[in-house]
Amino acid sequence: MRNNSKLTKNAQYLRKHMTKQEGKLWVFFLKDLPVNINRQKVIGNYIIDFYCAEKKTAIEIDGTQHFLTEGKEKDKTRDNYLNSLGIKVLRYSNYDINENFESVTEDIWNKLKLG
Repeated sequence: MRNNSKLTKNAQYLRKHMTKQEGKLWVFFLKDLPVNINRQKVIGNYIIDFYCAEKKTAIEIDGTQHFLTEGKEKDKTRDNYLNSLGIKVLRYSNYDINENFESVTEDIWNKLKLG
């Protein structure tokens, strides 16, 4: 697996300018987990919202563009690529983060097998 070094600066920018939902998930849950979680991790030609190398799991927070036809196709291609590397992808919508935060955190906890 070779990472696209051209994405590094963009990933650094995105770490400093997370969406409201990414920031909420990071501050109120992910940063305090008993495993290391990377924010805006470059993997191949993609920037992953959150990545846990120990559990080979990507966590993606999807805004409205992900529900359009083009967004769905791009996500499928990205997920297939990550899956080919043995990385499981967990996806949650902005709505899920805003309205069902406890359910999202419980799901992540369970899928990372932390309990």
